[in-house]
Amino acid sequence: MTSLVLPGPVRRVRDAARHRAAVQLREKVAGADARRRADGIWGKAGERWFTPDDPIWRVHLDASMFVAGIRALLLQSLHPLAMAGVDQHSSYRDDPWGRLQQTSNFISTTTFGTIPDAQRLLARVRGIHRRVHGTFDGVEYRADEPRLLAWVHAAEADSFLSCYRAFGGGSLTDGEADTYVAQIGSVSMQLGFDNAPTTVAGLREDLASYRPELRSTPAAQAALRFILWEPPLPPVARPGYLSLVAGAIGTLPPYARRMLGVRTPPGGAALLRGAGCAGAKGVRWMLSDPQVQADRRVNQATDAARRRS
Repeated sequence: MTSLVLPGPVRRVRDAARHRAAVQLREKVAGADARRRADGIWGKAGERWFTPDDPIWRVHLDASMFVAGIRALLLQSLHPLAMAGVDQHSSYRDDPWGRLQQTSNFISTTTFGTIPDAQRLLARVRGIHRRVHGTFDGVEYRADEPRLLAWVHAAEADSFLSCYRAFGGGSLTDGEADTYVAQIGSVSMQLGFDNAPTTVAGLREDLASYRPELRSTPAAQAALRFILWEPPLPPVARPGYLSLVAGAIGTLPPYARRMLGVRTPPGGAALLRGAGCAGAKGVRWMLSDPQVQADRRVNQATDAARRRS
């Protein structure tokens, strides 16, 4: 089949629109100083925990992370104590982009940054966790409690891996998937818990162990409503965003959808995953903007040269 060749003026308009969308997306996720942050992560000399050959790079650089982040939030919300910490101490309603940028910076720094920078950030997050505590339904919680930290990690690892396998631009062998689980666990354990799963099977067992503790709460339902109906986006961006949300919901375990009150007809989850695939492809197309790709290649090349010197 012959591919469609667009006329020059149409192609230039398309490319300009893609570049504008890519820059706006990058600024939303990484902040207004995204280029400076990228230089600090990619361009700084020093040893890293991981390399471009590692599965964790492949997963965390992929557009499927835009779906995975939403899925992780929805799954994490089903632990009442973890959700109470978010509801009582987080700024996700007042400053959702700021919270997203903090999460993006954490993943980028610990995956791609130098070891000293990653360790400093982990120490700062541990300090924040020590200050987050309270009660929910008469039960005390602390954000630095090891079992809660392990739950947040398991929900994230499962979401990142599941969405990459469903919507990613590449693939992982079963062995590479196990390696990914071990690699992301090696970072998360430094927040204050032990024995993170090192295989996909172990991750599934870990998640299953939390089932008796999970339930929907008013705070979880409020988070779902915010994600679905109150995102701080202009109307033109909402269809694309909702396709990412659809993919997130479609890849959740059936029990999680039931707890959240999301009912799907037979085959409905597959339709949601189809929408998520289209959304991830749209993000991937935006991020294929030549200037964005050039920035990444320059930073990677600079980092590689500095590590060799």
